[in-house]
Amino acid sequence: MTLLAGQVGGKPVPTQRTQPFLDRLEQLASELTGYGLNARVMTPNGRIPSLHVVNPAAPRLAEDVYVGRSQDGLWWFWWPWAERIAPGKEVGTAAAMIAKVLGAGD
Repeated sequence: MTLLAGQVGGKPVPTQRTQPFLDRLEQLASELTGYGLNARVMTPNGRIPSLHVVNPAAPRLAEDVYVGRSQDGLWWFWWPWAERIAPGKEVGTAAAMIAKVLGAGD
């Protein structure tokens, strides 16, 4: 099953299938701002949403983060290389790990 956001006037519109992804990514984005990181939800046409996270003090330190269900049905935050960051319920834990990897607060 492909997860897509529709387009209206060139802007992505969440569907029932993408909204759970967007909700979790937006929660994570909000948490990451507390670490001084910039985070923007990306909704590329034809792909699942992701969160692009940048350390503004060192813009080369940037990464995309995904959220999705694992085979056990639980939500997880993931790095693009398919390594788990933290369970989807643990937004604060995920934010702390991402901040550490991107050198925020050093």
